[in-house]
Amino acid sequence: MLSDLKSAFPELAMEPGSPDSWLGNGGHVHVYPTSEKEVVGLLKFAYDHGKSVSVQGNGSKRGFGGLKESYDVLLSLSKYTGVIEHSPGDMVVTVKAGTAFHELQAYLAKHQQQVSLDPAMPHLSTVGGVIASNDSGPKRMGYGSARDIVLGLKVVYPDGTVIRTGGKVVKNVAGYDMNKLFIGSMGTIGVITEITLKLMPLPKCESLVFIPFQDNRLDELRSFVVTQFDSTLEPTAFEFISPSLAEQLTGRKQWALAIGLEDVESSVIYQENIVKQAVPKEAADVHIFRSEEARAFWNGLMNISPNGMGEPSEQAAIKVGLKIGVKNIDVLQMLAECVALQQRHNLVVYGHGGFGHGLCHVVLQGTSEDVEAAIQALRGTAKKLNGYVIVKHIPFFLRQSINVWGDKPDYFFLFEGIKASIDPRRVLNETRFIGGI
Repeated sequence: MLSDLKSAFPELAMEPGSPDSWLGNGGHVHVYPTSEKEVVGLLKFAYDHGKSVSVQGNGSKRGFGGLKESYDVLLSLSKYTGVIEHSPGDMVVTVKAGTAFHELQAYLAKHQQQVSLDPAMPHLSTVGGVIASNDSGPKRMGYGSARDIVLGLKVVYPDGTVIRTGGKVVKNVAGYDMNKLFIGSMGTIGVITEITLKLMPLPKCESLVFIPFQDNRLDELRSFVVTQFDSTLEPTAFEFISPSLAEQLTGRKQWALAIGLEDVESSVIYQENIVKQAVPKEAADVHIFRSEEARAFWNGLMNISPNGMGEPSEQAAIKVGLKIGVKNIDVLQMLAECVALQQRHNLVVYGHGGFGHGLCHVVLQGTSEDVEAAIQALRGTAKKLNGYVIVKHIPFFLRQSINVWGDKPDYFFLFEGIKASIDPRRVLNETRFIGGI
């Protein structure tokens, strides 16, 4: 395989690979294109010769989905990087998919602008990986998800055809929004090579209001949350944090709320006072973090997830990352159930969830038997709440027995039809998405 590729693409950077028995989704040959032309040529070659291709950025999400230990080719976009076009006045940027997310943010910060996403592991993730997995964090409450800020994409289909979706302007409403077809599709129907994003200005002032609560005061916490949502408060994040995670971030092992505020300084101070006045007297002291301290807290929160970049753990201490979706206020019940599992299944459990969007991110650490039992228990709780549990990161051998995506939705036939139409030979990321697509 390697010799065939070298003959067909003598200038394309590549190296021999091997199956990845720990996380799967490996490749017998690793290739590193530096141009769109090389991506197109490689996919045409794979399509014509019946080869399977695994697509990734830096590989931080290699443990997310997939029932194949290895593909014929692992296509890494980690060397396809850089800003293609930036219009500060229009607040729009077009970037190559392999660009590291934190490097794009650092570049934009020089222009007092930002991409309004806070994905997990921003120092490891690429822009393309964030978009392909539709990743977002606590500030999704205030700024939305990738589907809200992607203006246009450039995508290479499995047969090498290049298409453009959307446009490069904010007001682009002509026809069906094809961007949404590829955002969150896990690279199963096309390789995203370019992304055009809508930007936001950096906030003049950023604050974090951190409120610890006692374990026996969760009813008061619930009442406090409901009251704040009925107030004039306009937070960018309203995150509920488990005691073990709060201990990691602040040294205090208590349930806590982290409320993010971003605006001009006078508005931030006004909102801080609203929160402080509403906090129950029985709650612990309120802490205010500003600027760098606030950003350090959120960065710590976004880096708790296990990822595909580290060395395999011992089987006795498997780490699994979950994404749980429920109704906003049910985040409290869901995280409380996660912590209760810590005693029942001899696990280390920590996580956080947003009252503004209903998404929880939870990490389980323990033996494979305890992890599997905990996932099943959490799925039972989520089902009662009309929610879902997706296993974001898990070792390959456990993906053989655990359905990481959960049950197929009623509209699954639409996904099957799209995959069959765009990738009939199942070249790209086969089995990485729901239902083995």
